[in-house]
Amino acid sequence: MILGIDVGISGAVALLDGNKLVEVHDMPTVSVTVGGKKKRRIDARALYEILQFEKLEHAFIEIVNARPNQGVSSMFAFGQASGIAEAVAWVMTPDVTGVRPQTWKKHFKLGNDKASSRELASQLWPDQADRFKRVKDDGRAEAALIALWGQQCILPDKKLR
Repeated sequence: MILGIDVGISGAVALLDGNKLVEVHDMPTVSVTVGGKKKRRIDARALYEILQFEKLEHAFIEIVNARPNQGVSSMFAFGQASGIAEAVAWVMTPDVTGVRPQTWKKHFKLGNDKASSRELASQLWPDQADRFKRVKDDGRAEAALIALWGQQCILPDKKLR
C-alpha cells in the first residue's frame, strides 16, 4: 500500500494499492482551546488509528512552506499540522518521501486551481468520483494524486506487495 498525505487541517490521507484507490480520509481533527479560542488541530491519535492496520510500503507527503501574508499563529499551526502528519507517516513506514506541490502538480499538468485536482481524481478513479465532488474535497483529491505521483515517479519499477 502507498500512502499519500495532503497536510493541513483541511488535508487528507489516501491509500493506493498499485494504481487503485483503496481508501481516502479527511484529515482527522480535534477541537482545542488556544488563547481562549477554539481551534482545530490534527488529531495525531485518530490519524494513527486510521492507518494502524495498513501494510504501508511507502508514504508520500506534501512538503509545505509558509504562505505569503500568513500570520505567525497560522504559520505555526500549519507547521505543527505538517509535523504531526509526517511523524505519523514515519511511525507507519520507514520509507517516507516529501514532494513539493509544484513537482507533483507539474507531473499531472495541474495548476494551482484545486478544482482541477478534484476533476482529475474523478477521471482517474470514476468508481469513487463521489468522494471528490464537493469543493472541500480537494484535500482528498490531492492526497490521492500525491500517492499516485509517488507510485508513478518514485516506485515505477518496484513490485508492490
